This record gives sequence, C-alpha cells and structure tokens, in this order.
Amino acid sequence: MQIECLKVRLYEVFTSIEGEGLLFGTKTLFVRLAGCPFKCFYCDTTGAIPMNSGQEYTLEEARKMIENSLEKNTYKVNFTGGDPLAQSEAVAEMAKFIQLKKIPTYLESSCYDWAKFVQVLPYIDFIKIEFKTPDSEFVDSKHYSKLLENELECLKLAVKSKKVTYIKVVVSAKTEVNPFKELLKKVFEIAQKSSLAGFIIQPSYGIAEPSLEQLLSFYDEVHAYYNEVRIVPQLHKFIGAP
Repeated sequence: MQIECLKVRLYEVFTSIEGEGLLFGTKTLFVRLAGCPFKCFYCDTTGAIPMNSGQEYTLEEARKMIENSLEKNTYKVNFTGGDPLAQSEAVAEMAKFIQLKKIPTYLESSCYDWAKFVQVLPYIDFIKIEFKTPDSEFVDSKHYSKLLENELECLKLAVKSKKVTYIKVVVSAKTEVNPFKELLKKVFEIAQKSSLAGFIIQPSYGIAEPSLEQLLSFYDEVHAYYNEVRIVPQLHKFIGAP
C-alpha cells in the first residue's frame, strides 16, 4: 500500500497534562487511535476499544489535525489508544511527521506484537514497555505466555535501540506476588539497570484498587532488582484532566 493511501482511525486528539508514567506532569498532545484487539478489566478508555470506533481519516487529514492541535510549549506527542500498534503503519508515518517538527514522540502501547512494534520504533523517542500481569484479563491464561514473549521481545528491541526506555506495570487488588516476581525475573534477564530510565508501578483506579500494603510489597520486589522504582497513580484523574 502506498503511504499516502493509508487511512487511520482516530478516536480523539487533544492537549492535556500527562498523568501517567515517567513523564507525568508534562503538557502533552494526545493522539488517541481507535481500536484495540484486547481489553483489560480496568481499562478506562473503553470507548476507543472497538476497531470501528472514532472516525477514519486520510494520513494527510490526520497530519493536519495534529498540526492544528499543537499548542505552544507542548512537551511531547503521545500516541495512545485503543492500542496504537493496531494501526502501526499509520502511527509510524504520523510520528515521523512529528519528529520533523522537533517534538518528542511517545508510544502508549501494550506491546502485544513485536513485529508491529518494529515498524514504529524508529520514530518514537520515549518508549514505554507495559507488561500485563495475568490478572489484567488482557488475554486468557492460554495466550498469556505468547503475550509475555512479545512484550519481552519489544523490551529487548527498545533497549537495543538505545531510546529512552522505561517499564510500566499496572497492578490491582487481584495481582498476586508470585506471578509478579516471575515477571520481574524475566524482565531483568533482558534489561540492565543502566538501560532503563525507570520502572513505574501504576495502581488501578476506581476498580479493584490495590491496598497500600500490596503496593509496598510490589515496590520491594522491584527494588531488589532496580532501585529507581516509583509508584505513580493516574494523576490526571485527581485534577479532572482527560
């Protein structure tokens, strides 16, 4: 398919304050893509999950929408969803366009497909590798090992690229310590301390919220490998930002 014939489904484009992860508090243009093949039980953007949600645009229309939405002092452009990897070719082209404007790009994805991740990696400046725990219900137990395999490969590729890479894990009251420990073991077989910009533990919000005791336990498990671990809730929820 020729690049300019690409279509992209966007759910919304808006400026707000980044409320999650390593770069919380920064003024950000969010490009929310429509469509995600999966669904976590704590998902807070369920409207963007259907593959036919949002509105379809040509690549040129999408670029213009993004350009017209950029505000002064925007720190970065966050490609989110849904899951941007569901439209990886279009994301790569939009991110390339943003990089030409000397604005950093950021990917908000579950990293469920390493081949799609490879398509966007060259055009993303801040890489967040989000690992799903078994309790997330992102996939069923039969397919969890395949998901983890893809996430670990994305981590390996991100580290090799020498981009700013950090890890995020959402935990809930359902998250068990032993599977979490197994996940950490696999992660730190790949990632050296020096190759990561941070490790974020994000508590679920509004549903199955973890206790302080649980959060401290997860913190301690990560700290055994990597001391730059932070527990960061979804801060935008507390200031009424989208």
